[in-house]
Amino acid sequence: MTVMALAFTRKSRNLLGMLTLGIFLPGSGLAGSYGAGISNSQWYLAESVFECSMVHEVPGYGRAVFRHRAGESLSFFLESESHLMRPGRGALVVEAPAWRPGIAPRPVGAVDISEGRRPVSLETRQAVILAQSLLDGMRPTITRASWYDGSPVRVQVSNINFNGQYQRYRSCVANLLPVNIDQVGRSRVAFASGSKSLSETDMNMLDDIVAYLIADSTVERVFVDGHSDSVGSRIDNRALSEDRANVVADYLKSRGVDPNLITVRAHGDQYPVSKRPADNRRTTIRLQREGERPELQQANGYGGASAG
Repeated sequence: MTVMALAFTRKSRNLLGMLTLGIFLPGSGLAGSYGAGISNSQWYLAESVFECSMVHEVPGYGRAVFRHRAGESLSFFLESESHLMRPGRGALVVEAPAWRPGIAPRPVGAVDISEGRRPVSLETRQAVILAQSLLDGMRPTITRASWYDGSPVRVQVSNINFNGQYQRYRSCVANLLPVNIDQVGRSRVAFASGSKSLSETDMNMLDDIVAYLIADSTVERVFVDGHSDSVGSRIDNRALSEDRANVVADYLKSRGVDPNLITVRAHGDQYPVSKRPADNRRTTIRLQREGERPELQQANGYGGASAG
């Protein structure tokens, strides 16, 4: 490998990629403004019961995305293959479009610019401010110094054609599931000492799991694992853990989950997750989807020793 090849760093690769894309702006280094105009501003809605996303193409830069997952709040991110902005603190400002002169820009706050394909990710408060500003006919703009010469890079999110898709987006959000796979893929029902009864809170959580299972056809197995603390005899603890697993499995079946999906296992006090007895009195529910490797899954659902 030559010295020249060794010197072909990430910065060099990024520069070559931007030159190839034709976004090198003469007279201003690599700085510039990126945003859609009247003729090419589009918003696209991707909708399901699992997630609603509004996607906006930013010419020469990448994409701006509003994302709302089931069980979570609205978020926003910028996505780009070209690393134009230097990591650090950028500025988020709401500006009026050129055809609305006389309206002063409104600062929203600082944003963190990171490396990777999603240099900007905003939490709910700022995402909601962005959405509302677009509904008001304004253009949110994120500014940060460039990687190469420190000149400002400005990425604008266009309000054109936003309102119509936003109304469809709201309808999508209203039909989202109450939870997503990250929230119910591994769940836990706690029990009082000697108890094998479900509380109203437990049943509400199990109802959310049922709603998810009915919607997601990729779930091919539901493992229900009963556990106990180590107080008392092992024989009694094994029987109690089985009762705890069965009461959860029976509830899932009564709400419409296919019994053929459910595997019930009882472990007694074999797999403690804590020295506190209360933490070990539990039944865990784990959803296995197509393509997942069962041997990497754990019976207790929260770390600790694995079970077959």
